Amino acid sequence: MALADPMWRICSGVLYKIMVKGDDQDDSEIGQLEPFLPNVNQLRFLADLHFRNTILKARQLGFTTLGAVMGFDRAAWTPNQRCGIIADEKDKASAILRDKVFILYENLPEPLRAKMPLAKRSETELQFAHNNSSIRVAISMRGGTIHFLHISELGKIAAKYPAKAREVQTGSLPAVPKSGIVTIESTAEGAEGLFFDMTSRAEAQHIARQPLNRGDYRFHFFPWYLEPGYVAEPRHVRISLKQHEYFDKIEAETGATLTMPQRAWYVNKLEADFSGDHQLMKQEMPSTPAEAWSRSTAGTYLTAQLNAARAAGRIGKVPHIASLPVHTFWDIGAGDGTGIWLMQQVGLASHFIRYVEDWGKGYAHYVRILRETGFIFGGMYLPHDANAERQLADKIGAPIGMLQDLAPDWNWQIVPRVHDFQAGIDMLRQRFPEAWFDEEGCKEGITHLSLYRKKYNTATKTFRDEPEKYDGHSEAADALRQWAQGFTPSHATGERRKQQRRRSGMTA
Repeated sequence: MALADPMWRICSGVLYKIMVKGDDQDDSEIGQLEPFLPNVNQLRFLADLHFRNTILKARQLGFTTLGAVMGFDRAAWTPNQRCGIIADEKDKASAILRDKVFILYENLPEPLRAKMPLAKRSETELQFAHNNSSIRVAISMRGGTIHFLHISELGKIAAKYPAKAREVQTGSLPAVPKSGIVTIESTAEGAEGLFFDMTSRAEAQHIARQPLNRGDYRFHFFPWYLEPGYVAEPRHVRISLKQHEYFDKIEAETGATLTMPQRAWYVNKLEADFSGDHQLMKQEMPSTPAEAWSRSTAGTYLTAQLNAARAAGRIGKVPHIASLPVHTFWDIGAGDGTGIWLMQQVGLASHFIRYVEDWGKGYAHYVRILRETGFIFGGMYLPHDANAERQLADKIGAPIGMLQDLAPDWNWQIVPRVHDFQAGIDMLRQRFPEAWFDEEGCKEGITHLSLYRKKYNTATKTFRDEPEKYDGHSEAADALRQWAQGFTPSHATGERRKQQRRRSGMTA
């Protein structure tokens, strides 16, 4: 019987209707109802469906709609199911419930709707009376078992609301049993955050062709050019030679064929909707996974310095030299993370061999990690506020005092405060050519440096002259500034050491 087959129910166009926008309507206007017939990308996804799925995609391919249909179908036809959809914002959650889930129910064929009465219909949930199943749309799904979970725009959730992303990771995803289904879809928001971590791991398994267990996530990628509707009349669009070179490059990388109507659509979209911002176009309408993860360098502090270091071969294999001491440079924020760079001075070069970081851990944790390396340590450089007293676990005290108690045999030093933040950044940029980084041991630290950026003012669409302190990247940069501001190599001239003393006015 056809009704017993979920693929027939979802794909036939007989049972379910959705609201679509007319050609002359924008996102705010009510669209028209049409039978749900999966598009080519949705069909590809359904054919490759796994228990756990993560979808990296271009915009407006209909995966939230598909998630609503899949969740509604499971709740309507399978007893005692709890299905959920997570949106990035409360208003969007309400819109999904109203414009997708409720419409699916209200437009069922009348005989079926009569057999599927509702026990509950609220601002967040629809529950069936005939089988005790329900579908809920919210910004979190903590509590109880969830048999089907669709997460919309996890990349945006992780970028804008890190606490919500942690709630998804620790509360919602563990609520899905191994036999349940998870679908996570999003455009990318740079190479960081929960969506990036989960999806890049799944992509690596996909590339390696590793077999998947039920708990492993299957990687799905849907670029813009797989959507048949993304075409335009080439006679009405001027495509430059440079743009043709880009399309030819994508063809060579992917094996796809990008027709003139597709190229015309892309260029028109780029110029009309994204004001020629190719970086934003790559993020929202990627041609490859690497494009999707790329992020604009606008507002970053150290991009030029890191690019120069790579070009000069100063990021690569930098081994530990047992005969030389290891100096450490710390950032120990009050209440936030701690970052520590480990460095050896080799002639005129500062060799950074490892980066250590963590959040919410006491100082004993970091002292233990450093001792376990077996390294011989030189100076342990702390930021100026390590002298400031603060509330510790059971007393008032300064971080340097606590560290001296934990490791009295180490040479603790305070780096003097510079007159303003920008002066510290300038000192770091000036000394960056001295720095070499071990790519493996300093991987997380290098990533943080590349993403260390200014605060963005969404109202004025400009960057402020102050760093973003709450995205997890500032600890690495602040720790490295202690090296630039406070470390004087033993080979330096007496004049340089004298200048260092005059600038600080302090001794360790």
